[in-house]
Amino acid sequence: MLVVDQGTTGTRAVLVDSSGAPLERSWSYVEHRQIYPKPGWVEHDPEEIWSCVKLVVRECIERSGVDPRKIVAMAVTNQRETIVAWDPRSGRPLYNAIVWQCRRSAPLLERVRSFEKLVRERTGLVLDPYFSASKIWWLLENVEGLRQRAERGEAVFGTIDSWIVWRATRGSRDVETPEMGGAFVTDYSNASRTMLFDIRRLDWSDDLLEIFGRIPRHSLPLPMPSAHCYGYLGPEMERVVGASIPICAAVGDQQAALFGQACFSRGLAKATLGTGTFVLMSTGSDIVLSRSGLLTTVFYSLERKRASYALEGSIFATGAVIKWLIEGLGIVSRPEEVDELAASVRDSEGVYLVPALTGLGAPYWDPYARGLIIGITRSSTRAHVVRAALESAAFMVRDVLEAMARDAGCGIEELRIDGGAARSRVLPKLVADLAGVRVVKPRFLETTSLGAAYLAGIAAGIWRGVSEIEKLWRASEVIEPSMSEEERRARYEAWREAVRRCMGWARATPWIS
Repeated sequence: MLVVDQGTTGTRAVLVDSSGAPLERSWSYVEHRQIYPKPGWVEHDPEEIWSCVKLVVRECIERSGVDPRKIVAMAVTNQRETIVAWDPRSGRPLYNAIVWQCRRSAPLLERVRSFEKLVRERTGLVLDPYFSASKIWWLLENVEGLRQRAERGEAVFGTIDSWIVWRATRGSRDVETPEMGGAFVTDYSNASRTMLFDIRRLDWSDDLLEIFGRIPRHSLPLPMPSAHCYGYLGPEMERVVGASIPICAAVGDQQAALFGQACFSRGLAKATLGTGTFVLMSTGSDIVLSRSGLLTTVFYSLERKRASYALEGSIFATGAVIKWLIEGLGIVSRPEEVDELAASVRDSEGVYLVPALTGLGAPYWDPYARGLIIGITRSSTRAHVVRAALESAAFMVRDVLEAMARDAGCGIEELRIDGGAARSRVLPKLVADLAGVRVVKPRFLETTSLGAAYLAGIAAGIWRGVSEIEKLWRASEVIEPSMSEEERRARYEAWREAVRRCMGWARATPWIS
């Protein structure tokens, strides 16, 4: 299986064999630009992302030495909520992609605050600019002529999975929506992140389309199962791969990681420590609406109109904080130095860093929160600030795990971690100690790519179902908490006070935010 994993900071590709293992020599990765037009605004160039997809796929196959004719399927997993608008005739993007981190549409949501309960019941989400609906609404109101084009069928909107699948299948006749020039589809997991999708009916909600700026239904992709043959590669992508293969899976990156971690039972949770941190736990066929600030989301689907669900806590900034320490503050010069500095001190010496760089996600959901560093004294050093940055990730994981246990009615004793920041020597131990949970690293940390490969393999007949996927998972390291409960409690109380102080700050500083 050929996997394209299109993330917030870059795109990777890998080949996964029928034993469920990645071919180590096949990994390819390239970063793309982050565009910040204004404070709180984040954009990507869709054409640059598509070029990156082609580049990593070509490199992946060349490095592997695998005969392309042996590739049975392609899978796409992606950063979620990010929205692309494009012309379905020319394929030309009509604006930069508005990234999930972007907060520009927060004022629009104030207009529809009365619909908050409906949004929660219909979508499992909270009313927040994190999700796609208000991003599409913003585009319709602010890009000249876009609404008229969308109403005429000359502009469409999709999350990154839709953009990649459409481009990859463009020109192929083996698609369900040939009039669009490519397969214009999205999977249920990605659709469930738009705030426009009825997670019970597994279809777009006409009520929500009307509420969020009268979005034309025909401008949105066809929702489909995560494991499904969406169509074969079109001429452009077939030349890159060297063979005509079907795209057999699309799935949001966090759901893919949960699948790759084989967390199919209630009480098994995973945390992907990447640009942000995303904690998910499967609830099976049960739709559990959170009372504690979490999200209810589609986990995956293997057949039409049926899905498995999950609870999720979305934390916006983890790796993004490390990047800010390097590029913004300049107090470290490279990612490896973060571990070195954090390990050089016993603790943060009372320094707390709340990384609300683009607001706060679960369980607080405050788009107007802004970052805060508190507790600095004359003896504070950059090592204490760096350690406080890592500790913030652990505290936020605890925030989510406590909410998850309340909502699901079961304790969480084991947390499976993955993602780039899971390679840290310091962070996993901090999560174990400050969250009070056993932390387990899998044999392969890139479980997002593996999860997408497993779904494609199920669609292609390599594996028969999730019971076979469970047998593929292996642990490589188990980290037990060792901090006393008294210290853990005291430090968590201080963390909650720091969070309280940063909330709503952008409302008090409108000339900046």
